[in-house]
Amino acid sequence: MPGYAVKNLYDIDPGGDHPGYAGRFARKFLDSRDLGVSLFTYEPGVRSPLAHSHREQEEAYVVVEGSGRVWLDGDIVALRRWDVVRVAPPTVRSFEAGPDGMTLIAVGGPKPADGDGVRGGDVWADEPVGGG
Repeated sequence: MPGYAVKNLYDIDPGGDHPGYAGRFARKFLDSRDLGVSLFTYEPGVRSPLAHSHREQEEAYVVVEGSGRVWLDGDIVALRRWDVVRVAPPTVRSFEAGPDGMTLIAVGGPKPADGDGVRGGDVWADEPVGGG
């Protein structure tokens, strides 16, 4: 087995059953022990279907197209292209795309074989779309 792997994120079938949202998860295609890379696309005004956190895995998200907002333990932070957001494992996070949609690349560290994601609820329930 070579010491490298190459996979185009758009060659991975998108997952997600939430209208206007898709996630492409490359960890298994990269045969990576310690690194996960995912591509998330949100159509304009679409929010993450559920918030989540992790027990062990730290993540960083890079906005590569569009803009939006992220909900982080109750703080709402505006995001624009090329912003990087580092999120500690226990921090609950959820994303919302702006008027032009938003595309994120997520990079995560090692995670247990059985996963470590902790599903949250709809943290945006009382927040108007787009903040106003």
